[in-house]
Amino acid sequence: MRRRARWSLRRRLVLAVVGLLAAASIVIGAISVLALQGFLMDRLDGQLTAATGRSEGGFGPLGPGQTTPPVDTNLRIQQIVSRQGPGTVIAVVSDNKVAIAALKDQTGTYQVLSNAQSSVLLAASTVSKPTTVSLPNGLGDYRVAVTQFSSGVQIVTGLPLSEVQAVLLQLAAVIAGVTAIGLVVAAVVGIFIVRVALRPLQRVVATATHVAELPLDRGEVALAVRVPESDSDPSTEVGQVGAAINRMLGHVASALTARQASENKVRQFVADASHELRTPLASIRGYAELTRRGNHELPDDVVHSIGRVESEATRMTSLVEDLLLLARLDEGRDLDSAPLDVSRLLIDAVSDAHAAGPDHEWSLDLPDEPVMIDGDSARLHQVIANLLANARVHTPAATSVVVGLAVEGETAVVTVADDGPGIAEDVKPVLFERFARGDSSRSRAAGSTGLGLAIVSAVIEGHHGTVSVESEPGSTVFRLELPLALLQS
Repeated sequence: MRRRARWSLRRRLVLAVVGLLAAASIVIGAISVLALQGFLMDRLDGQLTAATGRSEGGFGPLGPGQTTPPVDTNLRIQQIVSRQGPGTVIAVVSDNKVAIAALKDQTGTYQVLSNAQSSVLLAASTVSKPTTVSLPNGLGDYRVAVTQFSSGVQIVTGLPLSEVQAVLLQLAAVIAGVTAIGLVVAAVVGIFIVRVALRPLQRVVATATHVAELPLDRGEVALAVRVPESDSDPSTEVGQVGAAINRMLGHVASALTARQASENKVRQFVADASHELRTPLASIRGYAELTRRGNHELPDDVVHSIGRVESEATRMTSLVEDLLLLARLDEGRDLDSAPLDVSRLLIDAVSDAHAAGPDHEWSLDLPDEPVMIDGDSARLHQVIANLLANARVHTPAATSVVVGLAVEGETAVVTVADDGPGIAEDVKPVLFERFARGDSSRSRAAGSTGLGLAIVSAVIEGHHGTVSVESEPGSTVFRLELPLALLQS
């Protein structure tokens, strides 16, 4: 299942404000409706008391010897109804039966209620306090009260609740409409206010993003980017974040400066040491070669030792030259720029590799047209030679090595592919670092210094290009991308 996306702070703040406003509006609306309902019901009960009194008086004065009003349905109901307002219901109950129940309509005449409606009023006659009943057949809710005579005769008087319910419904509709409009306005205004309030945080994020995009892993870095002072006021929450980021950037800048100073010292030491070692190594090689070529009768073990001295001096000289080249490349020096035909460069490099490794199968895949770039011919030849030597040394005999060239957009792409054993996964991340070597799958039998691919990376980056590698058992492909010459692109 996909993880549900988290809500942004802006959305949570706006929804929280709107939610609180909605809850407050609902509570206020409910209290308002209930308060008005209580007021209207009290007023209706007052009107019901007056209507009950009119119902009692509708029976007229008692005759001689009468203790309860006679139940003369037609005459008495007519007298009662004539004293009530339109919409009033009257029921005369005697011996737990409804003698008659009627409703005064808008024309002033009365209509006899049905048995179902009369049954509801009969049930209400047992309640001593005003109560609410619902009359079937469309009459709706009524508020009814009972008048009890000593003889057991009861008069049930009821007033309609339709006006009260209409007022309450109208109030609820008004409150709902005003609440909806208020919530929409609150959401729009809230979004604007939150957006304005979070602008300092956005500027802090922009600063952090800009720093994250800076190349901090190498070279001299002037980390002068800071959160503006207006957004780093510690008296505000966002300002505290900005101030913390500024302190962090200050520590990072100090660390980068210390790191760069240390790297500069190391590079200067390597450059100076390499430069100083060239002369004694050249002398050692010269004297060893002179001794080996002289007409001296030397024991075999001495001849062998002198040969080893000359061989190791040659290897050490190569290492010193590589270190010196890397030191110069780190300083941005030692690269020329001139028009260069990459096809001719690859042909020459593969020819040299074929002579050095005849036990491998070498082939070229070149386009029909020349591919021109601006670059340093000697250094790029060294790059290709290093890649071909890498393929030759670290793969067994009969391995096929294919050197390809293609144009992709405004980029010249050089590939060196072999079908050897591949590169170990744990070596790939550090393959282009200095003194990095592969494991047993790519042998160290040739005494590699581990600087060849570091030189490849440094030279290609000096030409504003990129180098990458893809490898698995049976296929290793180094890919170089270099910008084309301006005239060709």
